[in-house]
Amino acid sequence: MTAENAAMPKVLGLYETHLTVADLKTSTDFYRDVVGLEPAASFEERKVAFLWVDDRKTGMLGLWETGTGPLKMRLHIAFRMTANGVLKAPAILKAKGVEPLGFAGEPVTEPVVLGWMPALSIYFKDPDGHSIEFINVLDDIPDRSFGVRPFSAWQARA
Repeated sequence: MTAENAAMPKVLGLYETHLTVADLKTSTDFYRDVVGLEPAASFEERKVAFLWVDDRKTGMLGLWETGTGPLKMRLHIAFRMTANGVLKAPAILKAKGVEPLGFAGEPVTEPVVLGWMPALSIYFKDPDGHSIEFINVLDDIPDRSFGVRPFSAWQARA
């Protein structure tokens, strides 16, 4: 079999994601103190910082300072978390001064469930307006007709 006919080895997961930020210190502090990531390395001369996601073998987030230009790109990243962690996150985010959000960006007090997966999710914004999500894929049977609604509504289905 030639290399061009060989199947690509299976991708096991996403290792790293990079975001552009207006202020490296503010964003590094946010991802350390609010999201709970462990700093890995920073390079002031390059205006970049890296934080571990879980551990050095699992994932990494890179933050790149770009300045305060008027055009900004808003991105989305989702961090895997236990279901219990996602359920606890809204109160902890609120206590840290961060508004927990639903799928459409509305303020919420509990996570939402995306029925088609199904997944338990809570969203929030970082200091640059990037959409951040804590997610846990549930073991339940998918229910596309559920749409995206509060976790309490998912539990109340019968």
